[in-house]
Amino acid sequence: MSQAEQNLRIDYIEFAAVDLPQLKQFYQQVFAWTFTDYGPHYSSFTDGRMTGGFTTEATVSDGALVVIYASDLESVCDQVAAAGGQITQAIFSFPGGRRFEFRDPSGNRLAVWSQ
Repeated sequence: MSQAEQNLRIDYIEFAAVDLPQLKQFYQQVFAWTFTDYGPHYSSFTDGRMTGGFTTEATVSDGALVVIYASDLESVCDQVAAAGGQITQAIFSFPGGRRFEFRDPSGNRLAVWSQ
């Protein structure tokens, strides 16, 4: 999928992990997901169609982190704030790109990323 086709679509889902090795074993055993580790606190997964990750740096009470791709990260960040979203983590860099996190007006936690 091109970046234009990917723009403003759900692109990645992130889950909190209490015990990362145990969680990876569970999803591999039950659903045959495969993993790429990025240090002791993060592992990305693929189910063959969708990608996501597990992190020990979030709490389970936060639920899954839905991540949306945007080609113009700054513009979307401004739009989120203008529409009543609460920016909870300003734009930051991570391996693979940059992103910000926010809560929608109902309190759901989401993120937007770009390369």
